[in-house]
Amino acid sequence: MGNTENTGNTGSTGPGTASQQPIRSAIAAERRELADLLESLTPEQWDTPSLCAGWRVREVAAHMSLGFRYPLPRVLWQLVRAGGSLHRMTDRCARADAAAYGTAELAGFLREHAHHPWTPPVGGFASALGHDVVHGMDITVALGLDRRVPEDRVRILLDHVTVKSAKFFGADLTGVQLCADDLDWTYGSGAPLRGSGQDLLLAAFGRAVPAGRLRGERSERFTAA
Repeated sequence: MGNTENTGNTGSTGPGTASQQPIRSAIAAERRELADLLESLTPEQWDTPSLCAGWRVREVAAHMSLGFRYPLPRVLWQLVRAGGSLHRMTDRCARADAAAYGTAELAGFLREHAHHPWTPPVGGFASALGHDVVHGMDITVALGLDRRVPEDRVRILLDHVTVKSAKFFGADLTGVQLCADDLDWTYGSGAPLRGSGQDLLLAAFGRAVPAGRLRGERSERFTAA
């Protein structure tokens, strides 16, 4: 699925929470904007394949709110049912929830939980923002919608790109230097791979970017066939 793996209601609180307020505000804004976008889609668009292989837009939208809706015991039960496979669990839940809820409900979950403190098991609020932004692009890029993710959110996520994180999402950055055209940002060493910051973010999260959006001698490695 190429997921950013939403795996349960594991909100973070504590002394450092106040210092995380700017990124939490970015998360809330991203969720509200994506809710607005989802509410504007046609039935045909909801059933369009996303960048997550095997998932339509509606499965991605359902997956995005899993962490708000599933308490940890339910997540663990679903994981047991899936034989311990996180991939199988998230796939099964996304498909079941996409069938169980209407499109207005799926959009509403993001709006209603804009300030929910859910974070993935690792990575904290930056990973939560990445989950929202990248899955949002799984939808908008697949639909050919020209949504520009605000620069501050893209920068936060690009600054968290590492070889380890890219490998986790199935992206091979070996011998490649990511070079953003629209931001003063590069990462890695090797043959330049050029594109917008958000397209490079997609590549670093293991997505196959539509042809023509990335440039460089290694661009085919990150481009949809």
